[in-house]
Amino acid sequence: MTAKTKFSDHEKQAIQSQQVWPRLVTIPMALVAMVAIGDIPGEYETIATVVLATVAGYGLFCWASIFHETAHQTLFPSAWANVALGRFLGTVMFVPYSVYRQVHIRHHAYLNRPEDWELWPYASPSASLGFRRLYVWFDLLLGVPSSALVYGRLFFHPHSPLHYRRIRRTIALEYVGMTLFWTLMIVANWYAGRLGEHLLAVGLPLWIAGVLQTGRKLTEHLGMPSFDPLLGTRTVLPQRTWSRVSSFLNFDIFVHGPHHRHPRATHGSLRGHMEGYLARNPTLPYPVFASYRAALAHTIPCLWLNPGCGLNAGKVPDGASVAAVEDFLADSLEAVLDRPEHDQWAKSA
Repeated sequence: MTAKTKFSDHEKQAIQSQQVWPRLVTIPMALVAMVAIGDIPGEYETIATVVLATVAGYGLFCWASIFHETAHQTLFPSAWANVALGRFLGTVMFVPYSVYRQVHIRHHAYLNRPEDWELWPYASPSASLGFRRLYVWFDLLLGVPSSALVYGRLFFHPHSPLHYRRIRRTIALEYVGMTLFWTLMIVANWYAGRLGEHLLAVGLPLWIAGVLQTGRKLTEHLGMPSFDPLLGTRTVLPQRTWSRVSSFLNFDIFVHGPHHRHPRATHGSLRGHMEGYLARNPTLPYPVFASYRAALAHTIPCLWLNPGCGLNAGKVPDGASVAAVEDFLADSLEAVLDRPEHDQWAKSA
């Protein structure tokens, strides 16, 4: 069982009228590139493998953005279609759909706070500076196992607030399905004598995608102290052609502040939201950048100086009060989410 996001009539109309299929080109692109890895003989095999792995890795990175859209259920008008594609993508990326959705719901509800499980350990007061300095490199260089750990914590942690049995049962079944999928995949390739090629064709692109995905996450959040959706995240309004194409293929997730402020809004409306906030509040220090390179340059010092968010990132700037976020926390079927005491886990996390 997976909860459905509740949309207004206006939001439903916006989802129905958006053009998503051109943005899904990265799904077949990554699949074709992975299948082709190792099948190009001759002296150019090494170069071809590197090129194809890079293409496949970037495609898988875009899959993570598609996965994100399915969790919000803003990709297709049908909730069933969002869940079905989300479960496929989650299986490939070692993160079950339902546990990702539950963690991401809390990420929107408790941005940069200790209760933000998605930003562990960066937002956790119990995580020391030394530990965060070490973990951030594990997170960046081994993004796939790190993501599996971060999202899996909500299911496996002894102090998890996730108590609703039907959701836990769904997540458990998704973990079983994911395990069976990868076991059958490995056994089939071993039996066919292609296990080494399979591990190369899948493992190398997954590693590239993990680095890119973690880099995106850190660029959006690391070093941001504010709990306000617009002031506590870095937003990129791309200007150049390649940046615009990359943002397009990633469902404009780079326009991150407005996404946190309006999590049910379609990706095509996010840039307009941010431009509106900038026009109405010209004196507010919104962390908005014209390129991803500029946002990355702003992030890099935090990798060693202080890899933290929220309370771990320092004093919350004046004027950065908590906004009334239009989150989708209420969409969860877990009844205990309405009881704040169940999410008081900071001391143990």
